[in-house]
This record gives sequence, C-alpha cells and structure tokens, in this order.
Amino acid sequence: MNLEELKPGQRAKIISIQADGFVKRRLLFLGFRIGQEIKMIKSAPFKDPLEVSFGNSNLSIRRSEAALIEIKVLAEKTDES
Repeated sequence: MNLEELKPGQRAKIISIQADGFVKRRLLFLGFRIGQEIKMIKSAPFKDPLEVSFGNSNLSIRRSEAALIEIKVLAEKTDES
C-alpha cells in the first residue's frame, strides 16, 4: 500500500521509499524515513496535495510523491474503559 491510499485519520509506518535521485533526496530532506510512523490528516478538495503528520510536523506533499512511499497501515487505537 502507498501513502496516497491512506485515509484521513489512519496511521501507518513507512516501509520503503520507491524514488530515485532528486525526488528521493527531497523526500528524505523533508523528513520521511523508513520505520517512521505517519498519519494522514486530509487531502485537498481535488485530492492534491495531501497533508500528513509525523513527529511534531505537518507537511503537504503531492499525491504523485506520496505514491512513491510504501507503507504498512497500523491498527487503530481504541479506547476501552
């Protein structure tokens, strides 16, 4: 599954970045790292760009770049009282 397929509110872990050259360097510079947890915040009305959250940052990226980031969806946390 790729980051672009994540639904708002879902969390995932980055498995790999399937980019080369400039695009890969840009994604790494922005803070995307293998093993990092990421959360989808929302997508713009026409589905581009996407807003994601990781660490203490919110970031908007193009859907085409999000398609290059392979993820594993994490189980949702439930509040059991």
